[in-house]
Formats: sequence, C-alpha cells, structure tokens
Amino acid sequence: MHIVLAAVGKLKAGPDRELFERYWDRVAASGRKVGIANIRCVEIPESRAANGVERKADEAQRLLRIPVQGARSIVLDETGQSLTSQTFAAFIRQQCDGGVPELAIFIGGPDGHGEALLKKADLVLNLGTMTLPHGLARIVLAEQVYRATTILAGHPYHRS
Repeated sequence: MHIVLAAVGKLKAGPDRELFERYWDRVAASGRKVGIANIRCVEIPESRAANGVERKADEAQRLLRIPVQGARSIVLDETGQSLTSQTFAAFIRQQCDGGVPELAIFIGGPDGHGEALLKKADLVLNLGTMTLPHGLARIVLAEQVYRATTILAGHPYHRS
C-alpha cells in the first residue's frame, strides 16, 4: 500500500518542515516493514476564490484529483472522530490487509474542507478538540502515522 498526504498550503523552510520531514522519513523506513511500500506528500496552493464556500469547493476538487483510483481516504476535520493511536494503527492495518492501493490523508486549508471531499471520506478524523495551525497538524499527523507503523511492527516506540 502507498500513503499520500495531500495538504492545502506549503510548509515553509524551517523548524516545522524539518520536524515534519523527520517523522515522514521515519514513516518511509518503518512503513516498509508493515506493507507500506511508498509514501508521498503533495501540497496544493490555497484557493484564491472570492469566499470561503468557493475556496473549500475549489480546494476539494483539486485534492480529490491526487489519490490513485481505489484509494481510501482520511479527512482531517474538527467534526471527525478521535481515535487512539492503537485504533488508528488498526485502521491502517485493515487498509493494508484489504488490498487498498493507496491511503490518502487530507489536510484542508484555513476554511476547512469542501463537501465533495467530506462526502467521499472513509474516515473523518480529528487530532483533538483544540484548533491547531495546519503546519503543526501536519507534524502531529506524520508522528501518528509513524507511531502506527511502529505499533504494527511491534517496535517499542509506543508504550501502552
């Protein structure tokens, strides 16, 4: 299985990007041991549409073009469910074992996600009830994907 992280906005050079890349590189290494053959991160620019509804719709349409056919999707949204790290790992394992070609994880822009993307989500997930800046959300997500791969591999990184 492949994993694609598709995000609205670009992380600038600096500590946020460095920390994200550190965890994303760890996912690449540890993921191979549990059936994740490839990872990638795709950034799209924020929409320049006139209002929030149009921006969300435009960004949703562009994000939906990123994953391969047959991909499953996780959409980060404040209305989503909260999962434990173990439950998140189990979800990833289920996708790998189910022959899913790619797992797409979407981070929206400042206005959130458009309805088209939310309706196609296999899982709507929140990272907590507090609002996080998008760069920090990307770092937390990368760490949780890494943590999930270590849980699946039986590595002691995660302690219960």
